[in-house]
Amino acid sequence: MEKYQLAQMNIAQAKASLDSEIMKDFVARIEEINHLAETSPGFVWRFDPDPSDDTNVRVFNNSSLVVNMSVWEDIESLKHYVYRTAHIELIQDRDTWFNNIQSAHQVLWWVTEGCVPTPEEGKARMDHLTSCGPSPYAFTFSKPFSAEKHA
Repeated sequence: MEKYQLAQMNIAQAKASLDSEIMKDFVARIEEINHLAETSPGFVWRFDPDPSDDTNVRVFNNSSLVVNMSVWEDIESLKHYVYRTAHIELIQDRDTWFNNIQSAHQVLWWVTEGCVPTPEEGKARMDHLTSCGPSPYAFTFSKPFSAEKHA
């Protein structure tokens, strides 16, 4: 029987360029928060583009979007990292750095163990979530689907 892991993508629209005064406190915490994720129970992988990579522009056609993707062993591990660690501080301060996005800004889905999702796949899942709502194909923390539903 195949084992599944949880993939996630989230996007945020920056109020200014990452080298701006507005974004400096957010940028100053990126390394800390990425390290926290990488050392958290259940963490598997995270998207780590080369600084010169234009993935967010290419995939979303928007240079102000900050794109984050990762894979976790299960939904509980990701939820703990997001809401029960120092990561929550960034969520609480997000209005300082990011504009409100009216469509889906986070999507979850199951991948076969060892699978590395692509930004293109994450965008397709996010678009599906926006247009069709939560389903086993693309869901949210508030409306999750089990890996068994996926299989």
